[in-house]
Amino acid sequence: MQRRRFHLHAALAAAALLSTPLLQAQTLPAWEQIVAQARGQTVFWNAWAGDEKTNAFIAWVGEQVKAKYGVGVQHVRLKDTAEAVTRVVAEKAAGRDRDGGVDLIWINGPNLLNMKQQGLLLGPVTQVLPNFRYVDTTKKRSNVIDFTTPVDGLAVPWRMAQIVFVYDSARIRNPAAMPRSAPALLDWAKKNPGRLTHPSVSNFLGSTFLKQALIDLAAEAQVLQQPATDANFEAVTAPLWAWYEQLKPLLWRQGRQFPENSAAQRQLLNDGEIDITLSFNPSEAAVSVEAGLLPASVRTVGWSKGTIGNTSFVAIPYNAKNWQGALVVANFLIEPETQARAQDIRQMGNLNVLDPEKLSAAQRRAFEQLADHPALPSTAELGAPRLEPHASWMTRIAAEWQKRYTR
Repeated sequence: MQRRRFHLHAALAAAALLSTPLLQAQTLPAWEQIVAQARGQTVFWNAWAGDEKTNAFIAWVGEQVKAKYGVGVQHVRLKDTAEAVTRVVAEKAAGRDRDGGVDLIWINGPNLLNMKQQGLLLGPVTQVLPNFRYVDTTKKRSNVIDFTTPVDGLAVPWRMAQIVFVYDSARIRNPAAMPRSAPALLDWAKKNPGRLTHPSVSNFLGSTFLKQALIDLAAEAQVLQQPATDANFEAVTAPLWAWYEQLKPLLWRQGRQFPENSAAQRQLLNDGEIDITLSFNPSEAAVSVEAGLLPASVRTVGWSKGTIGNTSFVAIPYNAKNWQGALVVANFLIEPETQARAQDIRQMGNLNVLDPEKLSAAQRRAFEQLADHPALPSTAELGAPRLEPHASWMTRIAAEWQKRYTR
């Protein structure tokens, strides 16, 4: 869709006439007016609801922006982000270019790529947000490049993640025995059959497990930064399938059944049915210990060559009814105080998206004072983040797994 543009001289007049004007950097001086127009709005934030800590954090955000800005937040709980994307696509097909039912989406990867390619996102918006000045756009490259796709200011980073492996040190007593590569994981599974699993590949964490293995096994991992094609997919993924064919029968329940999601997998570890799980949050083990969901003996490691890291964003559909309120929420999410709370293991334990060099001494202290925990990985244990493959690899790998293993 051709984006309508919002000129500085007509900013307020256009806002009065249109419910969904698109914003540009020229509107930076109008932030106060955006905040004023947001008052009284309720933002329908469509967000994955598979983690209660995150759900509680979203509820807290709603309480805070209501008190500070008079903006309500309604958490539209999703099992899959594609549900919200599909709704926006349907609204566009129906010609509903204003007053859309989705105001804000927690998004990244294929869903963000899909919405960007179809012109379904409001923006660019990041330069409108006062708190974006704190965001690290140089060292934390996934804040501006998502799954090899430039974000171009169309989405606001709010939490970072990196694949880690969580194990119970009461059963794997020697940390050096923890496998830190795909080949080592297979060797470990051969010696410990049934003590490892991964979430269903229909869940993003399950498909990411396969991507992580492919990055570790691929002869030329750099090819994964380009789109998967009919010409290269079979050859590039051949090492993955050769490895997985050996691994699958060694998994929990011989690979005939998989936990539905991260929470179900974590419960298997807590129940002693498996010894190793994976997570996309380096703090999940510590958070879970504090919440009584895992034993105090769990520990966290990465892989020797690094693991996949990425950023989660919030984005505003092009036809959002309450786009002003959505901008207020997005700006609140990247306040240093909000980011420090999000990183607290008593809350979500997320990696923050900010550049500490851009923070004041008082703002940095909020992060420095966060509690340490034995289940938190050190920098050395975590390892360097690896770039996400192009989104097309995840889509094709998940489809190929379904074809091979769900007969």
